[in-house]
Amino acid sequence: MNNSLFDYDLFVIGTGPGGEGAAMQAAKGGLRVAVGERYGQIGGGCTHWGTIPSKALRHTITSTMNALKNPVFREMGMQTTPSMEQLKRGTEAIIGRQVSMRQSFYDRNDVPIFRGQAQFVDEHSISIDGNEPISAQRFVIATGSRPYRPPAVDFNHPRIYDSDTILEMDHRPGSISIYGAGVIGVEYASMFRNLGVKVNLVNTRSKLLEFLDDEIIDALSYHLRDQGVIIRHNESLDRIEGVDDGVVLYLKSGKRVKTDALLWANGRSGNTENLGLENIGIEANSRGQIQIDEHFQTVLPHIYAVGDVIGIPSLASAAYTQGRAAATHMLGQTNRNLRLHDIPTGIYTIPEISSVGKTERDLTAACIPYEVGQSQFKSLARAQITGETVGMLKLLFHRDTLEILGVHCFGSNASEIIHIGQAVMSQSGEKNSLKYFIETTFNYPTMAEAYRVAALNGINRLF
Repeated sequence: MNNSLFDYDLFVIGTGPGGEGAAMQAAKGGLRVAVGERYGQIGGGCTHWGTIPSKALRHTITSTMNALKNPVFREMGMQTTPSMEQLKRGTEAIIGRQVSMRQSFYDRNDVPIFRGQAQFVDEHSISIDGNEPISAQRFVIATGSRPYRPPAVDFNHPRIYDSDTILEMDHRPGSISIYGAGVIGVEYASMFRNLGVKVNLVNTRSKLLEFLDDEIIDALSYHLRDQGVIIRHNESLDRIEGVDDGVVLYLKSGKRVKTDALLWANGRSGNTENLGLENIGIEANSRGQIQIDEHFQTVLPHIYAVGDVIGIPSLASAAYTQGRAAATHMLGQTNRNLRLHDIPTGIYTIPEISSVGKTERDLTAACIPYEVGQSQFKSLARAQITGETVGMLKLLFHRDTLEILGVHCFGSNASEIIHIGQAVMSQSGEKNSLKYFIETTFNYPTMAEAYRVAALNGINRLF
């Protein structure tokens, strides 16, 4: 498939999960591949200021606070309050290991990395920082996204943060307002509250994370409030005033909320500026996102786009799969099923949320006869041993065929547990059945045992 008319068969812009997935799949398929990265290190926002650092911080918070709450440690006199600097310690080492590992992928597959800003010169060539154009038969745009920054918000104020700069916070505030209750806002609300920070979570909608199953939403809302988070629904911004000792949030409802700091977590924008899209006739929408078809092709079939730059679901896991799917399409392997529509959600609140498949709301609207099987974590021996008893596993299945239609989990290790249900749902015919969980022996005690408990609970509802 090599075309000597071009310098490369494929040039990928961006080395985050989407770009890496496309580059590696294409290289292993025999294409001559090169990538461009404008930042000093590879890995994209996922590695440097998104998924990896925030989840590393979350892990440190949960493990530290759990240790400090342990009665054994309290009896030993451990009553310290860790600083933000202490909590963030070790994150840089994790990022370094990720960068080193990912660099080895490109080295082993002979994929050169061009450092600098890539810009389209024409439909088949780009320039890196204005240098000599590089030509390619195909391109993948995988430039990711960044926090949306409205002009009216002064992000230069030392107490006003977005989801990138919040990781640079060097002190622990006594209170914080979080404007925006999407995934990022809810995750940080949970983290800060676990640190003992007073949290105001301001939601522009009527409920949290509306794409989730209603019962999971209710459980999350109850748990956050039980921890002390103040949730304010159906609010909209009037203005934000940064003062010397904090930030005042003025809402159009007339409310005024003053806290030590403010995290703006209301939306993201695709990184499409300075790409030279105007030179090739590709237009991004008002949020910087590129429209694609089912094969991730733009209006120019030889130029693909994947990851956050195309919008939802804006998950690192989805971006990697999308990149691989784009590469398999250009390799002519269109019959490969990468399960692009079977991507689980993973929301790293404390505790976690994860789901795959249909919600009760979806099934009711579609008039599908379903039933519910539930397992409360507080009844599981493993949860009792670890002390992580908050949560539940919920199975939705067809009343007649027992086919698993959706799996929803709220609790410790939810993002790991969900893959058991996902694997069963991916099977065809009778293999995708509630009976699998009833007839399978699970290790005891484990959190995975929740599947057996939930399946038995569900089957009992049919008689």
